[in-house]
Amino acid sequence: MSWPKNRLRLVVALLALVGLAGAYRALRPAQTDETATEGAPGGRRGRRGFDGPTVVTVAQPRIADVPVTIDAVGTAQALNTVTIRTQVDGRLIELAFQEGQDVKKGDIVARIDPTLYQAAYDQAVAKKAQDEANLANARVDVARYQKLAASNFGSQQQYATQKALVAQLEAQIRADDGAIDNAKATLDYATIRSPIDGRTGIRLVDVGNILHPSDQSGIVVITQLKPIYVVFTLPQQHLPAAQKAQARAQAPAVALGADNATALATGVVKVIDNQIDPMTGTVKVKAIFANERLALWPGQFVNVRLTVDTIRNAQVVPSAAVQRGPSGPFVYVLNDASTVSMRPVVIARQDEAQAVVASGLAPSEKVVTSGFGRLADGSRVRVLDATAAAPAGEAGASADSAPPRRGRGERAAGGARP
Repeated sequence: MSWPKNRLRLVVALLALVGLAGAYRALRPAQTDETATEGAPGGRRGRRGFDGPTVVTVAQPRIADVPVTIDAVGTAQALNTVTIRTQVDGRLIELAFQEGQDVKKGDIVARIDPTLYQAAYDQAVAKKAQDEANLANARVDVARYQKLAASNFGSQQQYATQKALVAQLEAQIRADDGAIDNAKATLDYATIRSPIDGRTGIRLVDVGNILHPSDQSGIVVITQLKPIYVVFTLPQQHLPAAQKAQARAQAPAVALGADNATALATGVVKVIDNQIDPMTGTVKVKAIFANERLALWPGQFVNVRLTVDTIRNAQVVPSAAVQRGPSGPFVYVLNDASTVSMRPVVIARQDEAQAVVASGLAPSEKVVTSGFGRLADGSRVRVLDATAAAPAGEAGASADSAPPRRGRGERAAGGARP
């Protein structure tokens, strides 16, 4: 009789367990859904964090004169480049410069052994002295023969012959002068001087070598760095604007660094080429720069910004304020009720820093310059003080993103409530 009682107790226990399990399954989904609804970002409490105003910064349009520029890429070229060569045969006995040294026009650069050329010069000078002595003697004789012929003590033929000898010796003196000048020039060629102001490069020959005028390589290359040229190309559609600017005055140009922002040197356009390259549709322009700081070097690639005009009294806003949409550019204008309105505008010119608004914006209106990710026409905004420091801006962004954490806190507090 004990076995049926134990069996009955086991059946009751199993039924009790099944009932508890069913009740647990019935209650668990309701709690989970309620918890998920309260805590999820899309839930009732989570959405309250996104209903707040969007933090933005604003700027007011300003009136300014905006230069109209054309950007191009150019190559720096030396104003003058000279390869120093010898004009006479001889042994190189001296290099009178240091590599990389600045030299002036007329400074001695090198010397060739002048022994042979000095001897030729001395010989020409001595030959002239000899001929001058003969001429002096012939002039004395011609005076004597003239007196004898006048008194009939001498023949007219002797007198005429002596006059011809004097003329011959005078011509010889003139030939001697030419020979002396030639010998002097050749002797001067043995001392090689710089023909321009510039900077020497690396020497191409060492002292002791025999040099000839026909040698392919010279002694050194001298390059004039101040001033310096920059040659760049413009698309043919920009040629009329460049010509108009050049007609008014020499158009200003700025050589920029690799960041396209740092000014290396300022100059003016020297010449616009007289033809357009039909293969590329571009025209060459040459600008000259003082290059006092030697920021430009021959062969260097530089960015060039050419100013061709100036827009006077233009309405300017930061480029960050201009957005692009299917219908064209637009800006968000700040309303009095701390909301923004989408406003289509016409942009006359824009670069990486500022944009010129031709129409669509009043001078007294303020435009939004940041926080576009959550903006739409009519959105509520909170303007961040433009003078606030960057950490304050970061703190504002953190405060704007704090509501999700408050949702979790409310959920935790709600879990603690009975």
